[in-house]
Amino acid sequence: MTDTFDSGQTSHQASARRGFLKRGITTAAALGAVGPLQALSARTAGAAPMTKRSSSPDYGPLYPVKDEATGLELLRLPRGFEYISYGWTGDLMSDGTRTPSAHDGMAAFRRRDGKVALVRNHERGGYDGAFTEPAYNPAAGGGTTNLVFDPDSGAFLESRGSLSGTIRNCAGGPTPWGTWLTCEETTEVGPDGTRHGYVFEVPFDGDGDPAPLKEMGRFSHEAVAVDPRTGIVYLTEDATPSGFYRYLPRRPGRLAAGGELQMMVIETPGGGSYSTYTDGTGVEYRTSWVTIPNPDYAPGETRPALQGSALGGAVFTRLEGAWWGNERVYIVSTSGGPTGQGQVFEYDPREERMEVLFASPDASVLNNPDNICVSPRGGIVLCEDGNAGEYLHGLTTDGEIFPFALNQVVIPQGGVPGKSVAPGDYSGSEWCGSTFEPRNGNWLFANAQNPGITFAITGPWRRGSL
Repeated sequence: MTDTFDSGQTSHQASARRGFLKRGITTAAALGAVGPLQALSARTAGAAPMTKRSSSPDYGPLYPVKDEATGLELLRLPRGFEYISYGWTGDLMSDGTRTPSAHDGMAAFRRRDGKVALVRNHERGGYDGAFTEPAYNPAAGGGTTNLVFDPDSGAFLESRGSLSGTIRNCAGGPTPWGTWLTCEETTEVGPDGTRHGYVFEVPFDGDGDPAPLKEMGRFSHEAVAVDPRTGIVYLTEDATPSGFYRYLPRRPGRLAAGGELQMMVIETPGGGSYSTYTDGTGVEYRTSWVTIPNPDYAPGETRPALQGSALGGAVFTRLEGAWWGNERVYIVSTSGGPTGQGQVFEYDPREERMEVLFASPDASVLNNPDNICVSPRGGIVLCEDGNAGEYLHGLTTDGEIFPFALNQVVIPQGGVPGKSVAPGDYSGSEWCGSTFEPRNGNWLFANAQNPGITFAITGPWRRGSL
């Protein structure tokens, strides 16, 4: 195993790293859980539109912070928070292959030995060849990589390819049985006639299965969230119109055994397909489901969202992030709401109810949210894909959004020693794949999609709402 921090470091860098690790371990030991996620609806019902603070009320404003691996100021964070970068595009992985580009969705899993395993998507299009085996379509360049991180020493230990031959692996989601569901955000057909637009399963400790889960549907997949009680998989679709789906497996925990794909219905007095496109904060719905007759549609046939809407299924605009927490599914519509700047829905499967948890009143509050995750302490992190700075945002239970991290990745002329990333300003790249270390949330992992960097962030989490 390789500890990337030791390679090529000066004595000053090594000393700084030891200090960083000591601070990180001390912080980790001091943290404690503050309880499950509280539904925001009861706290925001009838309140003024959600507001965006210039900084967290608890963590404080953002300042440039040096990366412990390179010494560059790649991120702005609140005081007391620190980070390390790893797995830059082009870095040599432990299996001898180069780290692929376009880092995207990701999830963290706790191993029995206390280490953290990460499965990371690569939203690569095109047909320049698979970067690893196994591969679904040997010509396609997308896929996943697996990483190992030691939360006690604050070090990434290894990385390797786990699945390739796919296209545009955007998001996905973790399962309770220790796998990552990686989703193709496309419905294209390859030059050789291979259909794309599927979900694939990748264990955190092994190679992915190159056989697509076709009964989960062929559409522009984005994210998934799994109910640990029932094994039902909820799926979002990045399209307009899009559906919100659920997959009822014949054998919970064994998705390849087949199942039934259904699309949500929002019940209305007159029946028919309901559009959520412009609904604002606090709108509530009663829900049910219809079965999609032809989930694995062929080119020229009707795609699942239109099949479902013809049967009364509700339609959404660009559903992206999804996360399971507090026995509910949290779902992001990137461009929904009265101003088209985004909505977050909360769906309660036991009650068959859903509501708009919040809808952004304007871009200054929230500008097109994308991925979402929930910390073990109950905080919500939103990855913003906007045009006024690329932020990771926190969301308080009082309905306030605040910036937690700002991408300021700029690679100087001459590049970074040991890295193949070209010089340039990458601060406009979106954040992806935010996910907390699952046992106690001492580390937040996230990706800058371009140039492709994975970050591990630690600090005084208990001081604020994340």
